Amino acid sequence: MAIIVNLDVMLARRKMSLSELSERVDISIVNLSVLKTGKAKAIRFSTLESICRALDCQPADILEYKPEYEG
Repeated sequence: MAIIVNLDVMLARRKMSLSELSERVDISIVNLSVLKTGKAKAIRFSTLESICRALDCQPADILEYKPEYEG
């Protein structure tokens, strides 16, 4: 997939655990783990907003677009 999820990077930068983020944004650890591992197919803007608020970051700090090689 061409969208890379850098949630683990932001968690490390903020010295926050996945369980702490889960409590702050009221989203299950399982759902955050699916997002963190890049297995999620979608994310709601409200979820993204909650995560950005909790991590004090921008959506681009969490989501990155890397075009797949078409060769």
